[in-house]
Amino acid sequence: MRELIIAFGLFLFIEGLLYAIFPSKMKNMLKKIELFKESQLRSGGLIFAIIGFIIIYFVK
Repeated sequence: MRELIIAFGLFLFIEGLLYAIFPSKMKNMLKKIELFKESQLRSGGLIFAIIGFIIIYFVK
């Protein structure tokens, strides 16, 4: 459970850092996301989730 909280904190830190350093680029990126179909976003999210799981599995 401790590792999950640390991972979530790291996620928030990286996300916040990107918005703090590149606010205009992040706004542009979010506008471009609207052009993707839901199925493309779902597929991309699933791929990243699987990659994340594999990394966690091999590190643990």
